[in-house]
This record gives sequence, C-alpha cells and structure tokens, in this order.
Amino acid sequence: MKSFATSPTDPQFSSVTPEDFDELADLRIVAMRESLERIGRFDPDRARQRLRNSFYPEHTRFILLNAQRIGFYTFRPAGDGFHLDHVYIHPHHQSRGIGSYVMHHVLSQSDALKLSVHLCALRDSPSNRFYQRHGFVKTSEDEWDIYYVRTPRQCIGNP
Repeated sequence: MKSFATSPTDPQFSSVTPEDFDELADLRIVAMRESLERIGRFDPDRARQRLRNSFYPEHTRFILLNAQRIGFYTFRPAGDGFHLDHVYIHPHHQSRGIGSYVMHHVLSQSDALKLSVHLCALRDSPSNRFYQRHGFVKTSEDEWDIYYVRTPRQCIGNP
C-alpha cells in the first residue's frame, strides 16, 4: 500500500524509510509534549529512544494533508492480531477528525481479517478517551501506561 485517500481533502498515507527516523521522532516529541509535561515525564532524549526501540519503517506510514507530513502511525502484525504502536498528529492538526480517519483506516483492515488490535497509551493522556471512543477496552495498566485491545467488528461504517 503506497497511499490511501477517498477524496482530495482526506488525509493520505505514504511509506516511511529508515532515513525518516529523525522527522518521525520530532513529530512524536511535538505531539506528546503536553501530555508528558503534565505528568512530569517530558524528556526529548527518552522520547526519541522509545521511538527507536519500536521503529518498524516497513509498518509505519506518514499521515499527509495537502501533501504536508502532519503525523504518522505504526500498525504491525503481532501475535494473534495487530499492534498499533504509534499514532501521532502534529498539535496544529489535532481535533479535526484526522485521528478518527486514521483509526477507521487501520481498524477496517483488522476487521476485514477478523483480528484484534492492541495498543498502549500514556496514563492521563487525552488519547485514552480517543481510543475508548473507537472501541478499545482496557486490559491492564502500569505506572505510566494503560493497555487496550479492540476485537474485530462485523460491520464497518464510514469515517
């Protein structure tokens, strides 16, 4: 899959290469800064290293809007389903339905294959409500993260 869009104003997705790592890390840091500062854990070096530890360029896609890279996601096979490792959108483009568009895109793939999707989200982040609205159910938590799963659905609606 090289790109995906249903109209010229919809976000599109493009492939990532290992050389894109620094740009992805910068996007992640900008997108997570507020949530990490809220819990006293903002450290750009740690954020960069955590991304490096879970960097799968072959499963990562840039999110583009009007040909501008505004975010990225990583959606990879894992165990008996998929793992959504990252969904980051630049703060200037958040709360505009782009995240929901991305979720519809990846969840329609897992639904078609009848496979679950797992993810974790930073405790006290607004992303927890976002994931719950998209059908994710909490399975466990630790000091900093909450873990979720979403089972496949029979019917898929439009974003």
